[in-house]
Amino acid sequence: MMTTPRFLQGAFAFEGQGLDKPALLHPSLTYTVPEGVTGQVLYVRAGNSSDELASLVLVFDGAPARWLPIGAKADMHVSLRVVEDLLAGSSVELHYAAPVGATGTLVVDCGLVEV
Repeated sequence: MMTTPRFLQGAFAFEGQGLDKPALLHPSLTYTVPEGVTGQVLYVRAGNSSDELASLVLVFDGAPARWLPIGAKADMHVSLRVVEDLLAGSSVELHYAAPVGATGTLVVDCGLVEV
């Protein structure tokens, strides 16, 4: 069985709009599963440079699916393999949420695989 890895990653500045108001972190942090394959999110790692709690929000097909908190000046690593399959045409976006006015940089690395 052939698999193809895909990655959504980079360092991105943010300004918080509220912990209950997730927003797309950067347009490059989107992925759509191609026709003829199934996708899986394997892991998410992230670091937060700000003095405030922030959350990385995995959005599947336009709906928030996983909220992953990142402490102030901290990091996190979550293994998600085999949590759910993403069918062809499904989309994944990485959003963030942070307190109003909080600023900083999130460093993110999201590993996916196409099967």
